[in-house]
Amino acid sequence: MIDFIKDLNEKQQLGVLKTEGACLLIAGAGSGKTRVLTYRIANLLEKGTSPWQILALTFTNKAAKEMRERIENLAGNTGRDLWMGTFHSMFARILRFDGDRLGYRSGFSIYDTDDSKTLIKNIVKEMGIDDKIYQAAAMFNRISSLKNSLISPQEYNQNAEFLSEDTLAKRPHFGKIYQEYAARCFKANAMDFDDLLYQTFVLFRDHKDILHKYQHRFKYILIDEFQDTNIAQYKIIKKLAAVNLNICVVGDDAQSIYAFRGADIRNILNFERDYPDLEIIKLEQNYRSTKTIVEAANKIIKNNKNQIPKEVWTENIAGEKIELIRTTSDQEEGRIIAGNVFETRAQKNARLNDFAILYRTNAQSRSMEEALRRLNIKYRIIGGLSFYQRKEIKDLLAYFRLAVNPEDEGALRRSINNPKRGIGNTTVLKVFLASRENNVPLSKITRHASAYLKGRAGTSVEKFGELAKAFQIIASENDAFTAAKYIAQHSGIVKALFDDESLEGRARYENIQELLNATQEFVQNKLSEATTEEPDVSLSLFLQEVALLSSVDQASEDEDAVTMMTIHAAKGLEFEYVYLVGMEEELFPSSRMITSQQDLEEERRLFYVAVTRAKERLTLSYALQRYRFGSFNSCEPSRFLFEIDQELFNARSRSIQRNNPNHMTNFMRHRAAKKNDKKTETAKTGSNLKPLKSVSNNSPFVSSKSEDIVEGIRVEHPKFGFGTVKKIDSSTSGKRAIINFDTEGNKTLILSFAKLRIVEE
Repeated sequence: MIDFIKDLNEKQQLGVLKTEGACLLIAGAGSGKTRVLTYRIANLLEKGTSPWQILALTFTNKAAKEMRERIENLAGNTGRDLWMGTFHSMFARILRFDGDRLGYRSGFSIYDTDDSKTLIKNIVKEMGIDDKIYQAAAMFNRISSLKNSLISPQEYNQNAEFLSEDTLAKRPHFGKIYQEYAARCFKANAMDFDDLLYQTFVLFRDHKDILHKYQHRFKYILIDEFQDTNIAQYKIIKKLAAVNLNICVVGDDAQSIYAFRGADIRNILNFERDYPDLEIIKLEQNYRSTKTIVEAANKIIKNNKNQIPKEVWTENIAGEKIELIRTTSDQEEGRIIAGNVFETRAQKNARLNDFAILYRTNAQSRSMEEALRRLNIKYRIIGGLSFYQRKEIKDLLAYFRLAVNPEDEGALRRSINNPKRGIGNTTVLKVFLASRENNVPLSKITRHASAYLKGRAGTSVEKFGELAKAFQIIASENDAFTAAKYIAQHSGIVKALFDDESLEGRARYENIQELLNATQEFVQNKLSEATTEEPDVSLSLFLQEVALLSSVDQASEDEDAVTMMTIHAAKGLEFEYVYLVGMEEELFPSSRMITSQQDLEEERRLFYVAVTRAKERLTLSYALQRYRFGSFNSCEPSRFLFEIDQELFNARSRSIQRNNPNHMTNFMRHRAAKKNDKKTETAKTGSNLKPLKSVSNNSPFVSSKSEDIVEGIRVEHPKFGFGTVKKIDSSTSGKRAIINFDTEGNKTLILSFAKLRIVEE
């Protein structure tokens, strides 16, 4: 036996040595599952198994590469001959050998997402149907989902229920699009990524001799991250393992967070049904995190009903208590988190690479990015672009730029046919040629295009020119937010993104709303900072500040920098210091994920994943108010915060929870009321948090009417807190109040913009 076995704990050794039969390795967070997998394969090789008899499937090329390198270090060069890689790469390899049985030639092309969407766009155009209803992204996502559920175009078009749903959804031609898309791919000798699964399934289903060949070739099958498999992946693997039954799957149901991509948690929860002699080995020792973090994670996940029971534990030190930060706004949240990173780095002599800021949605990155930049803290965004570099943001900013500078050539090029207005590249080129040849400004050419361009092209350009002129007038007469909101609505960008029901479309729509939030924050900040002079709240100044922010590039991969990403992107990673921001109801858990137990449990698993990324310190934060759609909205702390024992928070955080009624959400309050005993004020809310003394003052922040604000009264502002109105006078922007805030000193606010609530004393 290889002497590396001594490096493993008892359960890990069992996972390595138990090579025959079906085995389910439940690998808790930080339990060393990669080591067990690699040692298991090395053990098989040492026992004489040929490398080509082992099929090891992963979900990322990075994971496969890391495992292969580890195996080669343990077992030598034989590791190079393993059938190891992602599902898609291994199945593509099989299809290269035997896809001719399905009518494909071995040199078939593999379409990426853009290739597929382009083909769908062409099909929709050729069919003469509305591309706004049949958007390529939405059609592609639906086709992908069907293939991963192993539903062919023929089966789809013969299913009356599917066709009825399409009619109700006002997309009756979808079935034809799906059928034509599949036919065109086949004719082009091409497969998309989903075909690599679907066609492999069809190959094994319809050609038993091919299935028999691979069943006997692969004596041992190993699957990493089994909780992330979809229907197609599992059914293919089940067929391949049917002869030898030597199948080892490794995963953690508590980290199943990709249902939106088709992952089916039932594959791991019900695995024992298909393999009655299954041996279940639980890797429960955590080597990553402190006891405090491990205990918090255990408390969280125990609230899920659908799970495989386990108790993760660690021999690591207790470590620091969890920090819970309450802020008045998302803007303040960014400032505090950035400041905390700055201070911790100095106190701990830490690298920026040790820090991660995690959030539920990409749109949340903006306030964090801006706060980090102000402190000159380098950062990198994983799995996405910096906020102001995202396509939809640059698209709308182009309209803003054109409203401020009608001769901005780059802005005109980007906006003139976005969304589509029937103005092609040739027409755009003619606009610029006409401007140069006649020495006439671009804005004049677009407004009077019929004089320079022939036919319908001139009419289409003129309509755009009139729209651009209207935006210029709006921008010159209004503050940045009012102008931005008008431009966003009337440009057509907001509607186009709102109508895109794909996951990508939703994210882009949220990002546009966050850009409007940025303009509102800009206006509010300028007004609150004003003293005697009238503040500049123009769209022009907003664009200037954005340009200066955008000029600061993200850190390169090899630089020391804070890592920022969504929680989904963080899975599999670990950091010394983790900040999980935006812990609010309807943000986390998402408002789209609270209507069913199944969705809510997935959100809780996502929270579990976020918590278990932290090694040394975990910081959670939430805002009492957050900008949404350009205005302040009251927020409630996430229900998930109440699932962590109070003793696991540091003293400062416990004090906040105990004394501030805003820490109890309506959800928790409702649940507490059901359990309330009339003889006691104790209200247990499904956690060990101490009861809150009062909930009477937890009404949402509703600002008073501006005409009711008079000198001498006490008011509350969501950002500056409590203060006294010292003076009210008039300005060109409207009535202006000078308020002496208890903690912030004198601030001058325009009453029509200020969110002030009269405090009854």
